[in-house]
Amino acid sequence: MSVESKVRAVTTATLAKMKHDGEKIAMLTAYDYTMAKIVDGAGIDIILVGDSAANVMAGHTTTLPITLDQMIYHASSVVRGTERAFVVVDMPFGTCSGDEQVALAAAIRIMKETGADGVKIEGGEELLPSIKKIIAAGIPVMGHLGLTPQSIHQLGGYGLRAKEEAEAQKLLRDAELLAEAGCFGLVMEKIPAALAAEVTRRIAIPTIGIGAGAGCDGQVLVVHDMLGINKGFKPKFLRQYADLHTAMTEAIGHYVEDVRSGDFPNEQEQY
Repeated sequence: MSVESKVRAVTTATLAKMKHDGEKIAMLTAYDYTMAKIVDGAGIDIILVGDSAANVMAGHTTTLPITLDQMIYHASSVVRGTERAFVVVDMPFGTCSGDEQVALAAAIRIMKETGADGVKIEGGEELLPSIKKIIAAGIPVMGHLGLTPQSIHQLGGYGLRAKEEAEAQKLLRDAELLAEAGCFGLVMEKIPAALAAEVTRRIAIPTIGIGAGAGCDGQVLVVHDMLGINKGFKPKFLRQYADLHTAMTEAIGHYVEDVRSGDFPNEQEQY
């Protein structure tokens, strides 16, 4: 099954021009139609259908369990709610770590079945064969370096990455390789701000930071985190723009009270 794809207002060319002009890029996650409509309508440039849906929507402790079919479900829902923003979809764990043809087939499925604008792949030089094959097929690819949640068991936790010289140099090299391979953008997660700024200066493609400082070309957050829907997750890099957890809990509590008291529905709320 395929869906009709359309060219949205924000494209890879738009994003490249924003970097060139020094205009910052705003990116947020979304996992469903309703949230996508709100995020898109508010003026976001890029919507990331993140494999963080495994955590936020399904309650898993890591991003590893989410499947390709589930990512396609979330992405197709988001695309139906998006008119302006560029929609990029995470390639789930395991789809890019082996056979290049398997990786390409997964990326093609995402593009054909969701109508998204591109895919995001975690990893550097080790995944270049798959990344190059996907780009060669005409599919825009966004890279992701630094803290890569799909490798959390190998990394041993969610701490700051590339703080040591050897890892920092590898990240710089990986960023250059991804740019040379034709990636249209690069997410850098939880690395020192000075290193992220250096990468941003060195490569021609837009960089998007999450816990990577103000020197990046843009920023991304998980929408449920920045809206305060999630409780208990408060890393240093997260700015909470609302407290929807409290607002929603209070509203639902009032609804329960009104139903139990017989106040809802009243005469004006019935036929």
